[in-house]
Amino acid sequence: MRVISLGWGVQSFTLAAMVALGELEPVDAAIHSDTGYESKLTYEFAERWTGWLTSHGVRVVTVKGTSGTLEEVTTNKGFVKLPAFTEVDGIRHLLPRQCTTEWKVAPVRRWLQANRNKQPVEQWIGISLDEIERTRLSDVKYITNRFPLIEKRMTRIACMLWLEKNGIEVPPKSACVFCPYHNKASWIKTKGVPDDWRRAVEVDEHIRNQVVGRKNYLSYYLKPLTELDLSTPEENGQLNFFDCSGTCWL
Repeated sequence: MRVISLGWGVQSFTLAAMVALGELEPVDAAIHSDTGYESKLTYEFAERWTGWLTSHGVRVVTVKGTSGTLEEVTTNKGFVKLPAFTEVDGIRHLLPRQCTTEWKVAPVRRWLQANRNKQPVEQWIGISLDEIERTRLSDVKYITNRFPLIEKRMTRIACMLWLEKNGIEVPPKSACVFCPYHNKASWIKTKGVPDDWRRAVEVDEHIRNQVVGRKNYLSYYLKPLTELDLSTPEENGQLNFFDCSGTCWL
């Protein structure tokens, strides 16, 4: 069984589009694990392009690990599941990350176990050549991870150019709206989408006092999102020669 891990970002969508146009071999499914907290732009993109993939022979499956409620951001003991930032004895700490396993990996594997009919699974992951350090072997015997973009020596930029060359829309960066790995540029972009910003602020406020004697933040600067200086270079009278979106996601 052959599947794509579809995050609806540049790299994983490129894999699906390559299958659709016959540049990669067919797959049984492209599986998207919806956290309920994707960007509004990502949901809109997926709505526009799911039909196109389906019409070109790529089955798109959506699984869900959460319903996108605030209560699911913390455990029943009040601990935060996100890699949020906190301060202990004057030192900034990053909390352990549980969200990827619980909201991304586990739902996909439940679907695979229910549908693979005891077949081994080749899972395609949209990691490009410029992110080669992120590649990992599978931690379960029935799944073999494969990285077709690395096989093709394609970077993220090469994926974008390939999409444009084929007349296909380039998707927005894919990440949860509340992701603590956002840098300032990413938070500025999040704030530019009011629905995304509102949900990010809700999560930031929700996690603040989950543990007695310690405050948690989505921001590296240990400040509430609403107190960050998110003015753009242009608003400060500067020219913006470089816009980095930070950690690249699938």
